[in-house]
Amino acid sequence: MFEFLKRSEAKVPETKASATGRVVSYHSSGRVAWSARDTPSLTRAGFSANPIGFRSVKLIAEAAAALPLVLQDGQQRFEQHPILSLIQRPNAAQGRAELMEALFGQMLLSGDGYLEAVGDAGAPLELHVLRSDRMSVVPGADGWPVAYEYAVSGRTHRFDMRGDNASICHIKSFHPQDDHYGFAPLQAAANAMDVHNAASRWSKALLDNAARPSGAIVYRGSDGQAQLSADQYDRLVAEMESQHQGARNAGRPMLLEGGLDWKPMGFSPSDMEFQKTKEAAAREIAVAFGVPPMLLGIPGDATYANYQEANRAFYRLTVLPLATRVAANISHWLSGFVGEVLELKPDLDQVPALAQERDVQWKRVSAASFLTDAEKRHLLGLPAETEVGHD
Repeated sequence: MFEFLKRSEAKVPETKASATGRVVSYHSSGRVAWSARDTPSLTRAGFSANPIGFRSVKLIAEAAAALPLVLQDGQQRFEQHPILSLIQRPNAAQGRAELMEALFGQMLLSGDGYLEAVGDAGAPLELHVLRSDRMSVVPGADGWPVAYEYAVSGRTHRFDMRGDNASICHIKSFHPQDDHYGFAPLQAAANAMDVHNAASRWSKALLDNAARPSGAIVYRGSDGQAQLSADQYDRLVAEMESQHQGARNAGRPMLLEGGLDWKPMGFSPSDMEFQKTKEAAAREIAVAFGVPPMLLGIPGDATYANYQEANRAFYRLTVLPLATRVAANISHWLSGFVGEVLELKPDLDQVPALAQERDVQWKRVSAASFLTDAEKRHLLGLPAETEVGHD
């Protein structure tokens, strides 16, 4: 008996497999299939293939890039300055709006924005936005970056950060668990993005099937046979695909023969709730980016009384904090090149969405008789008034 078992076992071909294969196979059944969380995959799924993510990024980046910027120091606001000229035309291919939109877009998609300064000495001659997915931080022994490496097609360029004026300005969003890279809104919205994309694919499948769930074809053979032959089944499937599926075949009558009977199916309760699930996912994506759903045309949102209030909240809570933080980082970085303490910031008095708020603030500050002129200027974000000397 034992010899028979040994002979039977010997006939089984030898295969190599992981010892954990059975465990992985067992536990993988029924798992949710989420998309990859690396920056290129998130960008493809959440920006290139998702209208809510695409519009949220574009809306924030374009609004922040369109904000007028002012440059000042502790005494005056500059009308002309090398830094202003550089910001207005940062390189031969981009103007200020294009450069800033690319920078804000990189931060929204990856959590990190990188600016490169090109020039030998003094103020940089050009500024360029570098792609975040190609950049990596090289930390030193103390944890601070000593270099950045930019990799493209197998080639790597190293930016040394140990000099007086670093050629790379790294602006990152807050990340509670990473010391060197920022956390992007797209990462927080990733699960909702997967749900929204899956719902869109489900809706497309419905349209491909005449925008309704397909019914059931019941076969009742006259000879008592309860199953179609292979040829009959293949012919039926081919006829259904060519004659009764797709939008152009919607409503076409079906001719059944040979004991076939059509049993239509209606929407199940879960089907009826699917559109609400998609709208809820769209709202979560908008919330992660800080865009009021009303501005994206998402139905069912009545948080704001009107579109004007939603637009004001969008600028006050999302656009201005982002633009102010980025401008402050850029001005601090460029100040090291020119040897001056400069402040670059959005000019709030030229933002139409905030005109009403600014008018109220100007009137309130101007009417405060207990404040000096210098204090009023400070409250309004203006530099100190320069005294003009007389001979």
